[in-house]
Amino acid sequence: MNDTMQIMITMVLYMLVVIGIGLAFAKRANQSSEDYFLGGRTLGPWVTAMSAEASDMSGWLLMGLPGVAYWCGIANAAWTAIGLAVGTYINWLITSKRLRRYSEKAKAITLPEFFSNRFHEDKKVIMTLAALFILVFFTVYAASCLVTCGKLFSTLFGFEYVPMMIVGAVFVLVYTIIGGFLAESASDFMQAIVMIVALVVVVVTGTVAAGGLGAVIENAQNIPGFLDFFGAATPVMQDGAQQIVNGAPVFGEAGTYSVLTILSSVAWGLGYFGMPQVLLRFMAIRKEGELKMSRRIATVWVLISLTVSVFIGLMGRTLFPVALTTEASAENVFIVLATNLLPPLLAGLVMAGILAATISSSDSYLLIAASAFAKNIYQGLLHKKASDKEVLWISRITLLLITVIAIFIALDEDSVIFTIVSFAWAGFGATFGPLMLFCLFWKRINRAGAIAGMVSGGVMVFVWNLLVRPLGGIWDIYELLPAFLISCVCIVVVSLLTAEPSEEMQREFEEVRAGR
Repeated sequence: MNDTMQIMITMVLYMLVVIGIGLAFAKRANQSSEDYFLGGRTLGPWVTAMSAEASDMSGWLLMGLPGVAYWCGIANAAWTAIGLAVGTYINWLITSKRLRRYSEKAKAITLPEFFSNRFHEDKKVIMTLAALFILVFFTVYAASCLVTCGKLFSTLFGFEYVPMMIVGAVFVLVYTIIGGFLAESASDFMQAIVMIVALVVVVVTGTVAAGGLGAVIENAQNIPGFLDFFGAATPVMQDGAQQIVNGAPVFGEAGTYSVLTILSSVAWGLGYFGMPQVLLRFMAIRKEGELKMSRRIATVWVLISLTVSVFIGLMGRTLFPVALTTEASAENVFIVLATNLLPPLLAGLVMAGILAATISSSDSYLLIAASAFAKNIYQGLLHKKASDKEVLWISRITLLLITVIAIFIALDEDSVIFTIVSFAWAGFGATFGPLMLFCLFWKRINRAGAIAGMVSGGVMVFVWNLLVRPLGGIWDIYELLPAFLISCVCIVVVSLLTAEPSEEMQREFEEVRAGR
């Protein structure tokens, strides 16, 4: 049996286990929409923490982040990882308990429903806008996961990218339709373990193969700007690929990495306050008191996985310096390392780690997007008397439509996963992040301020990414940072210029703050 067949068998067995989890939870998931979308608020601390981080990191952790480190060195990848680690901890520390408490008082099982009920809406404007933003950004997010599937299968097995991407999409769709939130969370717990094991196995094996940690660092130091926290390596391009001379990649002078660029990268951490797939876990845990343990588990997992992920990019440049000559192909460095250094069966398990990361994210994205339409738009606006069974059917139809759109977005084989994810991350961070923080911690925020903040943040992500950032120079800032700040300003200004929230809303806020 050849190596490729052994890898394929390992991955197929893994996929069968994941499907088995979906089937095991299928009956429970279909009892009600609350069970399907939020698991009946029954998650334990370990599942809450591990599923939150696995659904958050996606294939980006195993392909996107190592690819950035492989291509231009440590600075961009490391500052992004630092921002994410800090953002993870602070989000669990200040947001989780109050959101768990407030969402139950607001009788909300989705994020748009929480925002709407928080302001006692009659006309569901906030709910509708939130649901629409979720549909847009999660479709983009789902596309990034499909790109990961396509690159993984085409690189491993030599098949065409597009058919392999579609196969991945069908698998994720079927799995999500079967099991719902509980299946997703249970499998994400398993997949979080697989992901971190895969990272550690590859980094240990690779370090030994490279001749030790010193050899990896020495090689990185020989590339201008590669190991500089305030600089960046600059691959010299020729005909769309990095130039190779005498079997070695060619780099130009080190690029600069300014304080503004560092702030732009660290700003990734702001995204957590608006990330639905993480916030939903806060809402779904069975006891508020268990969130402290979840915070510790999540923080340790993130610190280990992000550190190892960045180092894998550096190690890849030492072992396979000319194997990946474009920014898009650099995201395959983890695959190249695993398939060249590990026995086939173990390589298959590691490849299942990438598949795990992709599945754990894409099922979350699809499920939340479907719930946004079925629960918040269809039942909340269009057909208020819709039964639970009808809502579940509409959600499954929505899942199919979103998957089809995501497939079209993911058709380009040269798509860079890191770029796609960064845009969707900014979208959620700026649209919902400021709104979530003000909803939980500022009694004076009102409905008008909430709408202004959500719309200004979401729209500014598009404006900055498409119109302002291309100007370069001081304007080349990750769109999340300016959009987040503008959203905050709009929330405060509009809330102060309009009527105070009702006494009932203020009383609810005080009760939640007091822990009642």
